[in-house]
Amino acid sequence: MTLFQPFRCCLFLLASVVGLAAQEPPVVEVVLEMPEIDPATQDVIDGALAWLTSQQQPNGSWGKGAPGRDQYYGAMTAYTLIAYMAAGNLPGEGPHGKTVEKGVDYLLSIVLPDGQIRTNNQRHYMYSHGIVTLVLAELYGQTQNPEIRPALERMVKVIMQAQDRSGGWRYQPRPSGADISVTVVQAVAIRAARNVGVDVPQDVFDKAVEYIRACKVADSAGFAYQAGQDRPGFARTAAAIYSLQVLGNYDDPLIPPGSQYLFDKKEASWAAYGNYYAAPAQYMIGGDTWVRWYEAAHKKFMGSVNRDGKYCYWGKLGAGVGRADSGPVYMTSVYTTVLAMPYNYLPLYQR
Repeated sequence: MTLFQPFRCCLFLLASVVGLAAQEPPVVEVVLEMPEIDPATQDVIDGALAWLTSQQQPNGSWGKGAPGRDQYYGAMTAYTLIAYMAAGNLPGEGPHGKTVEKGVDYLLSIVLPDGQIRTNNQRHYMYSHGIVTLVLAELYGQTQNPEIRPALERMVKVIMQAQDRSGGWRYQPRPSGADISVTVVQAVAIRAARNVGVDVPQDVFDKAVEYIRACKVADSAGFAYQAGQDRPGFARTAAAIYSLQVLGNYDDPLIPPGSQYLFDKKEASWAAYGNYYAAPAQYMIGGDTWVRWYEAAHKKFMGSVNRDGKYCYWGKLGAGVGRADSGPVYMTSVYTTVLAMPYNYLPLYQR
């Protein structure tokens, strides 16, 4: 297989010859090559999933991969499971089916009766809550595991109760302000939950869209961390245009300039975090936008991967502190997910 496969589309070639204005413009077929997984990329994906499997804890969880108390087991387990799912693995299905099953069992084990999760990341609680909710929703949609549904419903209730009057979400499981980074995680979670039949009122979606749009910086195509601020950023903009699409606003006029902003402002810091949102945002836009984004991301990730025998991973082993590198488990999970996106396995990324 090649990295790109042909995708045929039709473009209208406008006639400029005098006297032909009233005629239908001729149709010219243009071949646009869409991303596809080639053998070299498949080898890296396989090596990365093998490495992640080697990092799984006996209880089925993953941490950041560095010693210390800030392991974020719930969130890291959820991010890692997304990578397996992006490559076609489900509980009991695929080369890593047993690994995924253990991870799912761990996530279910940390959901408490009140819908919150047991975590050591209380300071930034809603980050973990949102990503775990998203993964359980995606898994429920693909497996219909009856054990997931009641836990998922309780977790979604927590998200709805925590929505601020501004429409967004903040760190704690109660209305306490909002920022774009926490809001996007909850937005994606409630959309995934609705997709599998969990009741989420439209008003919750509408208020979230209102807040996200309020984070747009007046004199820029980018978005700020919070509404009313004037400092746009790459990851913030990626989160914003991704969540606008996830919430159903595919044709929002803020999305095309936001997409171009991402092309213009690609940055080294927060590479994994920013790409986790930028890649699906550009994927959902599709066409040439996605082709160009995947080509650039593919080149970057394939050129920076670490190899150790059959294993592939990104980041520095033993790392896990600092914004630029959130640890090799997180980086490997995100980059593997992006590389595997041409498989089209994740329902949430579909329009």
